[in-house]
Amino acid sequence: MKSSTTDLCGLAFDSQQKFTGGSTALGWEFQRMEAGQSCGVDKLTVRCGSKSIDILPTRGMGIWQAQDGDVRFGWDSPVSGPVHPMWVDVSEPSGLGWLDGFDEMLVRCGLSSNGAPEFDSNGQLIWPLHGRIANLPASQLSVTIDETDGKITVRGTVLENRFHFHRLRLETTISMQVQSPEISISDCVANLSDRPDKIQMLYHNNFGSPVLEKGSRFFAPVKKLVPRNPHAALGLEHWNQYDAPTPDYAEQVYFMELAADSNQESLTMLSNANQSLAVSIRHNISQLPFFSLWKNTVGTSDGYVTGLEPATNFPNPHSFEQQHDRTVHLEPGDAHSMSLHIGLLTEPKAIQSTLKKIETLQPDATEVHDCPTDDWCSN
Repeated sequence: MKSSTTDLCGLAFDSQQKFTGGSTALGWEFQRMEAGQSCGVDKLTVRCGSKSIDILPTRGMGIWQAQDGDVRFGWDSPVSGPVHPMWVDVSEPSGLGWLDGFDEMLVRCGLSSNGAPEFDSNGQLIWPLHGRIANLPASQLSVTIDETDGKITVRGTVLENRFHFHRLRLETTISMQVQSPEISISDCVANLSDRPDKIQMLYHNNFGSPVLEKGSRFFAPVKKLVPRNPHAALGLEHWNQYDAPTPDYAEQVYFMELAADSNQESLTMLSNANQSLAVSIRHNISQLPFFSLWKNTVGTSDGYVTGLEPATNFPNPHSFEQQHDRTVHLEPGDAHSMSLHIGLLTEPKAIQSTLKKIETLQPDATEVHDCPTDDWCSN
């Protein structure tokens, strides 16, 4: 087996310098960005056959965008990124500072909390929107090329620590194979403290044009479906269908529980109108038992996008989720593993095959609520 590993931590950058490895078909490029709010952001571009992805070690090992041939997967955020965390005040009083850096295709929300902002009785922020992990840098980073298997693997470690509070470690492995359309992400979050702790994780997978357009549809084997709030309930009849960019559109979110196969794997897919282009999400419901669909089909300039979000819980305020036992409890030294696979589907045959797999998972009946429920929705 011909395999090589490169440790990318501690590389000394000169102006506009790039580090490269591997070949055109199976290789990588590591650079430090220099313009505007992206100045100082490290970007690792990984190539595997016709596919490539941009990983952001500076931003919690998120995936900025993906490419297969001439098709780009991701979205066009009004935030001009990737944004260095120094420009993102996650803990600003509104609790919404996280949005100042939001433009990745895949961004993790967590680790201590992953939901809406939460305030105490005096209006003081307790938990900011979507947590801190997306704005923390990797402390370890390496890339391995396996020419025999046609596989490239990136490994990174991100620490989320606060004195007196928690000591958490995210170890992630992101890999691609030439013969597979999938990007595979395997994460392990460990509690390094001598005290018990609780974690939450949500994978915010975001897609805009060209997968998202008027007539696009979301497919999933849904067991239970609940609108997040009364506004989302108004769109329940067409919850899995998409309109063209609409400037005055107000976001709608749907919470769901998905069916899975005997290995506890579930599968969802977003396709364009004629099912010639799609993206799939495959994940294990024993690790990530809850799923949210975020529809934000505003005008193109304001971020026309939808989010496919498997998670340990729903993105409600932390105390609400804890009240309903939707946090992961970790004893000292314990860890929680999670994995998901993002399929970049550019061939109609692969799209139809994925659709058939979803249909085989579909339960005989779906429990649909026409209004928010007290146990799933905080507002």
